[in-house]
Order: sequence, then structure tokens, then C-alpha cells
Amino acid sequence: MKNVLNYIGKFLPLVLVVAILFFPVLVHAQQPPDPGGDPDVPVDGGLSILLAAGIGYGVKKIRDQRKKNSGETKQVIADK
Repeated sequence: MKNVLNYIGKFLPLVLVVAILFFPVLVHAQQPPDPGGDPDVPVDGGLSILLAAGIGYGVKKIRDQRKKNSGETKQVIADK
């Protein structure tokens, strides 16, 4: 009887650890079903608005830079 308890005492923790490690593999959730067909999602997704805003910002930066350069040129001419 002592041998059996000794045997169980040695291998029971190993069996429990292995069972705990493999338990998540056994209880995976199922994947949602495929909706099929076209998902009816717009491909654009606001990209055109973002592009237009970027172009507008770029034009503003170029205009500001030209005004700054023009003002510096006038300042240099006025100083002479």
C-alpha cells in the first residue's frame, strides 16, 4: 500500500500539470460562421477626404513659405 501511495504521490503532480497545460487546447471556441457574399463595406473608407486634406495642407504650407521668402527679400532690398 505504501508503494502505491508513493507512486501516486510522485506522478500525480506531473499528471495535473500536463492536464492543466493541455486543457486550453481542448476548450477552443468555435470560429464564427462565414457570412458569405459581399460584406458591403466601402472600399474608399474616407481615403479621398484624407488625400484632399493633405493636398490642402501642402498648398497652405507652400503659400506660407513663399510669403515668408518674399517678405525676407523685400526686407533685404529695403535695408540697402
